[in-house]
Amino acid sequence: MSTRNRVFSGVQPTGNLHLGNYLGAIRNWVGLQEDNECIYCAVDLHAITVFQNPADLRAQTREVTAGLIAAGVDPRRSIIFNQSQVSAHAELAWIFNCVARMGWLNRMTQFKDKAGKNRENVSTGLFVYPNLMAADILVYKATHVPVGEDQKQHLELTRDIANKFNNDYGVDFFPEVTPLILGEATRVMSLRDGTKKMSKSDPSEYSRIAMIDDADAISQKIRKAKTDPLPIPETVAELEGRPEAANLVGIYAALSDKSRDAVLQEFAGRGFADFKARLADLCVAKLTPISEEMRRLAKDPGYVDGVLKDGAERARAIAAPILAEIHDIVGFLRA
Repeated sequence: MSTRNRVFSGVQPTGNLHLGNYLGAIRNWVGLQEDNECIYCAVDLHAITVFQNPADLRAQTREVTAGLIAAGVDPRRSIIFNQSQVSAHAELAWIFNCVARMGWLNRMTQFKDKAGKNRENVSTGLFVYPNLMAADILVYKATHVPVGEDQKQHLELTRDIANKFNNDYGVDFFPEVTPLILGEATRVMSLRDGTKKMSKSDPSEYSRIAMIDDADAISQKIRKAKTDPLPIPETVAELEGRPEAANLVGIYAALSDKSRDAVLQEFAGRGFADFKARLADLCVAKLTPISEEMRRLAKDPGYVDGVLKDGAERARAIAAPILAEIHDIVGFLRA
């Protein structure tokens, strides 16, 4: 039995993987596979909490998978699959629907943000999807989950559900799940508004750098990124109240594997025109090999589908005995 940590994480297959996805998640996934047992999932069950065009969902699942592989997630060392192909996720999610409390879900800030004023008209799936997120993790007894700051609340709910299940049934079954928040720029903001998270749903293409963008598109988007008229300061404290400046400095720091303090020491007193030119060169150097590989993989959907099929088989092999134990604990009769 492996003594390595088991890491689980997922990404929505809703198209347009961008720099925020890369720096906030995918790049860290690549590093984690060196010393951990890693399970990475295109969460298509989560995606349909909001209606998806079926053809688009299939295409976007392939695109997300290609993005993971192109960025360096190795399907031989890590498990890559799409969530709907492992039914244990949905099965355990139902059990957790019966463990989690309404009050817990009512406190989920992301549901409030996504539902807005249309709370009564959103799908019930959107309301209970934190239970499915808990099932995604716990059906593999994952010990570590890389998350952004905005996902910490969901991971706390996962721990609450695991603890309640253990207490309800008098077992010590589910492990304590540890969040992994890694590196600079784990929360990358829009290039047009530094107060908003970089998002694939933003109507402006210039708000984000897509992982599939070519060198010209990357350079143009960085040049047009919103800044302020002040020079680059000497300290991180002086970035307070300057969200666009802070965002670009954070991106540079993450891509160059430096601290923000080190970046500020290098560029202090200089204007953003020079800084953005350097940042554009850095983005192009880091991202164009990924975008070129994504375009190559887009022409080979059979290979991508094969990766997902193999990953699903390996994931089912891990999940099946765990789910069988859960059935026994809950009291389901197995003929």
